[in-house]
Amino acid sequence: MPEIAEVETVRNTLKKQILNKRIKNVQVFYEPMIESDLKDFKNKLVGQSFVDIKRRGKWLIFETEQYFLLSHLRMEGKFFLKNKEEEKGKHEHVIFTFFDDTTLRYADTRKFGRMRLILKSELEDTECIKKQGLEPGDKNLTASYLLDKFKNKEIPIKTALLDQTIISGLGNIYVNEVLFYAKIHPLRKCNGLTREECEQICLGAADIIHEAILMGGTTIRSYTSSLGVTGRFQQNLKVHKREGEACFVCGTKIENIKVGGRSTYFCPKCQKEKQ
Repeated sequence: MPEIAEVETVRNTLKKQILNKRIKNVQVFYEPMIESDLKDFKNKLVGQSFVDIKRRGKWLIFETEQYFLLSHLRMEGKFFLKNKEEEKGKHEHVIFTFFDDTTLRYADTRKFGRMRLILKSELEDTECIKKQGLEPGDKNLTASYLLDKFKNKEIPIKTALLDQTIISGLGNIYVNEVLFYAKIHPLRKCNGLTREECEQICLGAADIIHEAILMGGTTIRSYTSSLGVTGRFQQNLKVHKREGEACFVCGTKIENIKVGGRSTYFCPKCQKEKQ
């Protein structure tokens, strides 16, 4: 699944290629993907231009003169830029055609992605945006913030960090990496963490996501470059997808367990489970 670094990479790449192009036509081939009235979605976007692209957590926010188009890539979503004449791909479900006859196409093999069109004034009151937690690197993402969020939760820290209402944008890959950075076992109950451990989570999230964005994200099976950008952060992964390989710090073999149904990679020595 694309996480914050991958979505930010898509945002930055699209900004260089589609801004100020006026929309000539909108085609939707899988209607459940659109969470707005379908007729309004298509008609209101025609004649508009994308003047900016923002991001909140894993949501892309395409800004036009009058509206915000919200787009979540979910598990397999990707954007492609193609000429109008190019044949429609099997998994291309939404196509925006511009007046210069180029197209922006949203492809999604599993059809989990979602889009909705809202007025600009509605952004902060839209539930999916309003409920987002703080992002890695936010000055307000502090140990005190996390201690307050965790104090009444007895769930594993791995599960808590996947909660987008606490830290926005982290997914399975980067949570695994943040917990290794902080030297915290993924099954630790989050309400038992110390202030120092919470500080390490904040630092780790900021450092790892900053570096991942600089390197274009992590190219894995479920996220590959669709805009001419290749993610290189997978070269820097310390535990994710490294089951059975030696820990870069202590040499112990990396293990993989399931936490909340998610594959969770960790070093059993560097991230000891406290009794």
